[in-house]
Amino acid sequence: MTAVHPVDEIPSAGRAFVAALQHLAVMIAMPITSVLLVTRSLHLDDSTARALLSATLLCSGIGTILQSIGRFGLGAGLPFIMLPGGAAVVLFLQIAQESDPATASGAVILTAVLGILLVPIARRLVTRIPAVVIASMVVVIGVNLVKVAGGLIATPGDQPPVSAVGLAAATILVTVLAHRFLPAGWRRVSVLIGMIAGTALAAAIGQFHLRPGSALVQAPTLFPFGTPHFDILAALPLIIFSIGSMAEATGQTVLNAKVVGKTIDPGPTVARTIRGDAVTSLLSGPLGGATMVTSGENIGLIQLTGIRSRYVTALAGGLLAVAAFFAPIGRLVNSLPGPVVGGTAAIAFAMIIVAGIGMFDRLDLTADGVLITATAALTAGLLPILTPTLYRSFPADLRLLLGSGVTIAAVVGVLVHLLFAARVSKSACQNPESSKEPANMGTPGE
Repeated sequence: MTAVHPVDEIPSAGRAFVAALQHLAVMIAMPITSVLLVTRSLHLDDSTARALLSATLLCSGIGTILQSIGRFGLGAGLPFIMLPGGAAVVLFLQIAQESDPATASGAVILTAVLGILLVPIARRLVTRIPAVVIASMVVVIGVNLVKVAGGLIATPGDQPPVSAVGLAAATILVTVLAHRFLPAGWRRVSVLIGMIAGTALAAAIGQFHLRPGSALVQAPTLFPFGTPHFDILAALPLIIFSIGSMAEATGQTVLNAKVVGKTIDPGPTVARTIRGDAVTSLLSGPLGGATMVTSGENIGLIQLTGIRSRYVTALAGGLLAVAAFFAPIGRLVNSLPGPVVGGTAAIAFAMIIVAGIGMFDRLDLTADGVLITATAALTAGLLPILTPTLYRSFPADLRLLLGSGVTIAAVVGVLVHLLFAARVSKSACQNPESSKEPANMGTPGE
């Protein structure tokens, strides 16, 4: 009898349920934070906010099930979870604010369709994106996210009250202390613990008020922002991000398989991961949600518990889908004070900046090509974030392109990378002996 691999093992009901709850605790802070970021930034009413939360939880649950089960060419068949991409949320907001939310929903749908169409060539495509450009994009994404999170603590241009800053600081402090002093298993939910502590403090000082309502059931709304508007130029930042996220999906799939000890054929498995992300995003767009991506947030939990079964994460996805229809969750989430949400989002999204810095650590920044590519990409990407009025006098279409930090960082980064690569290639042709000494060439890929 052939032994069942731990990834394909079906644990006992009790063990599976407890493990699934742990995965649920690890993953739920991200969709909640993302939804609050969108609803507060766009000033959506309570009913729309609850519908959007329901849609996001439902799509996260369905995507997690697809990736875990891995049937019909959808999903890797590994213990994955799916969440709204942090960068995708910021890009959704940017498109919604520059154009309108209906255009942002259209961008999610366009990007999802493109993702499905690109699956056959995805692996070849993502390997052509220089690592230095991806690292620059990640840093720009993180800075943009933290800036948006800061807007929840205090409205830009307004003088924030001391209590608002204090609540955000307390939320961040508890998150740090939880990660430092709690047992390893609890550190995975330190962000959620910080949010709970911040909310408790807000209640103690009279700044938490539960929204009224008696309904037990909530549901997503089809086209909550109206009929989606499809604008290729407006969707360009999200499309560029989706290509970069394919590279991330490649790494996540290989890493997950390595952690759980599952031998995979990388090409077809990565293709199923990307297709699962795209199909889930295609469901999210009409419901008003952001682009969905497979996440590696639960990998540490898998290592900690030793439970590698993909059916556990599938069960976690099922629980998340059920929670999507539970109205009291929506009322509680929509009642969270802005400073608490902002503090939670700031520390969670600052981790993206740290991840980008870590990517730079694996590059040779002493090589001119790498250093100048990173410098140019970060300059182009950070300027419109730190100086929002920089391109205000430009035509609307050009302003949309230049004002997207992620998009312009990618475009400038690739162009500068090609500039140095062309220079090196020309030098190598003129002096064939130099091709024997790659260390002196200073190529961007070093």
